[in-house]
This record gives sequence, C-alpha cells and structure tokens, in this order.
Amino acid sequence: NIEAVAIDRARELLAPGAEPELMEFALNDKVTNRHGVQCCGGTVTVLLEPLPVVPAVAIFGVGHVGWELARILARHELDLHLIDTRPDQLAEDRLGVLADAVAQVHVHHTPLLPEEVLAELPPGTHVLIMTHDHAEDAALCDAALRLPELGSIGLIGSSAKWARFRQRLAAEGGHDAAAIDRITTPIGLPEITGKEPAVIAVSVAADLLRAFDNDRRADSRVAGM
Repeated sequence: NIEAVAIDRARELLAPGAEPELMEFALNDKVTNRHGVQCCGGTVTVLLEPLPVVPAVAIFGVGHVGWELARILARHELDLHLIDTRPDQLAEDRLGVLADAVAQVHVHHTPLLPEEVLAELPPGTHVLIMTHDHAEDAALCDAALRLPELGSIGLIGSSAKWARFRQRLAAEGGHDAAAIDRITTPIGLPEITGKEPAVIAVSVAADLLRAFDNDRRADSRVAGM
C-alpha cells in the first residue's frame, strides 16, 4: 500500500510548480488505506520531492572533436556519457580536464560492442556519433535507430559518408526514409563553418543547448495538458 500510494502521488507531482510534501502512513488494521490494510504496526513517513530532470548526452568517440566537446558540455548540468573502444582516449590523464565538471560524467570503455551502451542510456538522451571507425559509426547509427526512446541522433562526417550510410541503413538495416531522417548530419550550427576541433565542438554544443530548451518547452506543454 505504501509504495502504491506513494507512486500514485509522485506521478501527480510531476506537474510544474509542485512542492515537496510528506505523507504519513499508519500501519494498523484499524486504518483502511487506498490499496488495502497493513497491520505491521507503527507509522511510516514518506518524503516526496520533485527534482529537475537534467538533459543527457552520449558522445561515441572521444577523439579530437569529442574531447573538445566533452570539455564544453562538462560545464553544464547534465548527464554526460563518454564512450570509446580505445582505452587511451579515456585515460585518466587525458580526461583530467573534466575533474571539476558540473556535469555527471560517465565513462564507458567498450572494446568490442560500443552500441550496447545505447540500451543503457536514459530515455531522451541526445546521441553524437563521432568515432574513429566508419564501420563503428554505421553500427551505432543502425542500433540507435532501433531505439525510439532516444533523443536526437547526430553523425559527424562528409556528405559522401552520409550517402553511403543512408544507402546501407535502408538496404541492410531495413530502415525506412522517415526513420533514417532521425539522424542529423552534418552536426552543429550550419552558420559556423570552421573545421578546427574546438570550433566544431562549440557549434555542436550550441546546437545541443538549443535542443535542451526545446525539450524543456515540450515537457512543459505536456505537463500542462
């Protein structure tokens, strides 16, 4: 009963502007609760406190661009997942610049199947695919398209690379055009045209911040219905 009532009330508190509250439960057979009687004896107090949901970003490939992007995103309140098959890219001394991160940084070394990390990510996670291996990128694109609960999917690369990927995703992956259109490439703001890793990282980070704002507005509209 306690768990069921607390869950019911917690769902009600998902609306914007909800305040923390305490719920009191008496555990004796003289009290009829919403989901039955509990006769353990004593009382239980449950605190329900609405907490903000922070954005989540997963960077697959922490090379020159991924590393610069991680440095920028680490300064924001979000869940930041860094995934790479190469242990040297995730070495402690290389990621030492993230020691004072505001973000919650999660490091995943995946020497064999990095796409398995996709299923572990929180719903709504924005995925950026920028590994050192085009075959790995293609496998990640295919796997990401099979997870509709993910947020945006971005792929770094040239138009020639994307043309090959698009054909392969349709022919071998069985994805239709609408599904494939979930992948954005090139990534970042189109008006920022520099090719230096730090410039690309700033462009991608700015585009993500805009996506975070859009997500918040969408959540507010849904909660207000």
